[in-house]
Amino acid sequence: MAKQAFPELTTTFLREKLEALGSQFGFSSEPYLALARQYLHSDEEDVPAAETNLRHYEADVGFPGSGGRPHGIERLYKRTLVVEPTLACAAHCRFCIRANYARHNLSEVELREIAKYCGSGSHREELTEVLITGGDALLVPHQVEYLLRALMRYAPNIRIARIATRIPLHDPGRVDGKLLRLFEGKLPLRLELTTQINHRVELFPEVIEALRRIMDHGVAIYAQNIVLRGVNDNLAALVDLYDLLRQIGIEAHYLFHCVPMEGTGHFRTTLQETIELAKRLTCGGHISGRAKPMLAAMTDIGKIVLYDGVIVERDNRHILLQSHYRLEDRQCWNPAWQLPKTAEVDRDGYLRVWYLDGAESVETAGFGSEPAVAPKYGLEFKGATIALSRCE
Repeated sequence: MAKQAFPELTTTFLREKLEALGSQFGFSSEPYLALARQYLHSDEEDVPAAETNLRHYEADVGFPGSGGRPHGIERLYKRTLVVEPTLACAAHCRFCIRANYARHNLSEVELREIAKYCGSGSHREELTEVLITGGDALLVPHQVEYLLRALMRYAPNIRIARIATRIPLHDPGRVDGKLLRLFEGKLPLRLELTTQINHRVELFPEVIEALRRIMDHGVAIYAQNIVLRGVNDNLAALVDLYDLLRQIGIEAHYLFHCVPMEGTGHFRTTLQETIELAKRLTCGGHISGRAKPMLAAMTDIGKIVLYDGVIVERDNRHILLQSHYRLEDRQCWNPAWQLPKTAEVDRDGYLRVWYLDGAESVETAGFGSEPAVAPKYGLEFKGATIALSRCE
């Protein structure tokens, strides 16, 4: 698979917020860079590095009538199917795990066949939820609506539908009455929305209002976050983030080590740095237990939560991680799945995988270290000043 061009893409909303942050705090300030580094192309992306993966994993599913291995449907886990109605996004996150996926838009015929697949044969006994992602699922709400209706008709075993989006952060004005109707009339399906928020500065008043409009429709929202060098790789940034997420009613889910993909090397801390940061965040009394995320690495064989004992061996910059996935289970759920070259089976039948570590810590635009004196930045959100600090 060849690397594709990944052009810079932002929305009018993001461009206006970047200009406002730069004008208010300076174009080398933390608030500006915490947003800019996520969306603006950097020459660092083009520097040769050890990160060469073009996809974060290979889990395409083939099903009867699909003509082989269709695009837009993946399965790594027993109970969950991943469906990608579109690979388009409103903005391009520079650390995107799908930057090199072939672009597509699924038709209604394809979506209906996917729903039938979920409700057929052994899948009816195993699958209980779908993750509707992309790209950005809320760029094509009519396709999501069609898929949800098809699931309700053909796959009553699907009880939970999770919709992945950053639209409320990229273009909150899209979350209008027309889009919100997507969340109505879907019982007995439980609808959840997953988003990604990496720094408190992203939670502008318009973003918070858009998220609340969705929650007012009975939709639970949870956030996944990535430790990104130069964005949130310090304790204060994460404490600020998780405090505000809890305050506005968004649940914490995974805190990811940045995926080793081409063009992301400058974002990646070492795994040990991330583990130490997560330990300080979750074990130091800084945030409530109700706001604590689960630390994980996204590997060639899927997510691995970084519990004690998961790290088996180190070889230069590669780390052998222990999973409790079984090869026979994986190939039962997805017969098209093949063992990656980076993975092996241990003597108990569980998969292990070699994972590329991040580079040693370097200063990036003033981030990555925690100065003794912390500059503060006040941002006005709903009349209340929120302080953003760079250290404890």
